[in-house]
Amino acid sequence: MARIIAVTGGYVVPVSSDPIENGTVVVTDGVITAVGGPDTAVPDGAEVVDATGSWVVPGFVESHGHLGVHEDGEGWSGNDTNEMTDPNGSRFRALDGIDIEEVGFRDALRGGVTTAVIKPGSGNPIGGRTVAIKTWGGRTVDEQILAADVSVKSALGENPKRVYGDKKQTPSTRLGVASVLRDAFVAAQTYADKRTAAADKDEPFERDLGKETLAAVLSGELLWDQHCHRHDDIATAIRLSEEFGYALIVNHGTEAHKIADVLAEKQIPVIFGPLLTSRSKVELRDRAIGNLALLAEAGVKVAITTDHPVVPIDQIRLQAILAVRDGLSADTALQALTTNPADILRLNERVGALEPGRDGDVVVWSGDPLAVDSRVQRVFIEGRAVYEPDPDAASPRVVERWERFGRTSWMA
Repeated sequence: MARIIAVTGGYVVPVSSDPIENGTVVVTDGVITAVGGPDTAVPDGAEVVDATGSWVVPGFVESHGHLGVHEDGEGWSGNDTNEMTDPNGSRFRALDGIDIEEVGFRDALRGGVTTAVIKPGSGNPIGGRTVAIKTWGGRTVDEQILAADVSVKSALGENPKRVYGDKKQTPSTRLGVASVLRDAFVAAQTYADKRTAAADKDEPFERDLGKETLAAVLSGELLWDQHCHRHDDIATAIRLSEEFGYALIVNHGTEAHKIADVLAEKQIPVIFGPLLTSRSKVELRDRAIGNLALLAEAGVKVAITTDHPVVPIDQIRLQAILAVRDGLSADTALQALTTNPADILRLNERVGALEPGRDGDVVVWSGDPLAVDSRVQRVFIEGRAVYEPDPDAASPRVVERWERFGRTSWMA
């Protein structure tokens, strides 16, 4: 029997299309099957959720975070963000370090975030593979995977310079960081050519996981997520991407506004942020929330990131609110939390908007998410309630994993 929910009566904001007064969203077996007005048919047997007086929006997409690999409040023990023992970490995967019981996942639900792209850190020139996951609902992280193959994280600028410079090894300069990337891609090109030749001759071929990853970047299968703040590092990122022909996404982009026209002309998107930080290093000295509006004004497709746990993930919409205060349009701000990150990271067949065929990741807010006093009332991921009203408390509750066993906690 089909599992159906119908969220009715709310102000439905699909983001990919015009808002709907007194709208209805129908989710069947985890997938949105209808989005429309009050005349939208509610199938027999559907669980009806009355959202009258509330806003109904797609779940937010955190496009650059370390949720589960850099655990909030866990210190050294819970920090698996950077394997800083090899400048070329192309064989590493963020997926292998994610703890889905990290408190940040519950915070994500409270902030309306239903999808997160988890990335290795920025200590290495090449950090490793990223993964897109849902923020709740699986018995293991593997059951929360949205896309196992999204991108490869890379870093330019101060971080890899500091890490390896302190070790008195390459790379200790921006020149050295770029050379590590060039050497790695040249090796991957050679590897791909030899792999093809071996396949043509039906000969055995010794696999190299790091080179396999970079070959997938060169073929377009994986995107290239480039950590870079300063405009000169962004220029280097562009130069390298054009030299080797891969798809570039600028991550952070503190000074991206200084070459916004170049990025717009080349159609290079920017995952901007985090916005609520101090100028903790030289490359952040021109950090300003208003820089995001300048990028969008130039025609750059932008997403907003918390870089969790640098900024707690539930504050992602607060960053959007402040960006609106500093010149970003409200429509673009909402897109930067939903459709834009989904488009940028090729997740738009599944998430980012309320439309038939996409996952039933639906969030009910007390009001406009860009109003500071609005709160998340309900969260559905693939049509399943994961955050719901609690009759015994003033705030909603997370539907905990242990409930599937009929327990009230993990404790005996």
